[in-house]
Amino acid sequence: MEQMAAQRKYPAELRERATRMAMEARRDPATRTGVYKRIGDQLGVHPEALRTWVKQAEVDAGVAPGTTTADAVRIAELERENRELRRANSILKSTASFCRRCAGARPDP
Repeated sequence: MEQMAAQRKYPAELRERATRMAMEARRDPATRTGVYKRIGDQLGVHPEALRTWVKQAEVDAGVAPGTTTADAVRIAELERENRELRRANSILKSTASFCRRCAGARPDP
C-alpha cells in the first residue's frame, strides 16, 4: 500500500524565493536580526517554516551538518524496499514451511 505525499502548504517557488532571501539577509550583520520574521511577514510564510527551509538548504549546500534532502529520499526508498523484501521473505518462509508439511503428509506409493 503506497501512501500519498502530504500536500505542501507553500508552493515550491515561494519556498525557494523565501529561502534565498533569508540566506542573503543572514549574510549581512545589519539585516541578520529578525530575518525569519521580517521575510516571513513580507511573503506570508510562517517564520519557523522559513527557518526550517534555510536550515535544510544549508545542509544540502554542505555548510551545515545533517542529512541532505537527496540522502533522505534515498533512505526512504531503501527503507521501503527493505520492508517489501522482508514481507516477501516472510511469505517465502511460510510457503516453504507449508510445502514441507504437505510433503510429509503424502502417502507412500
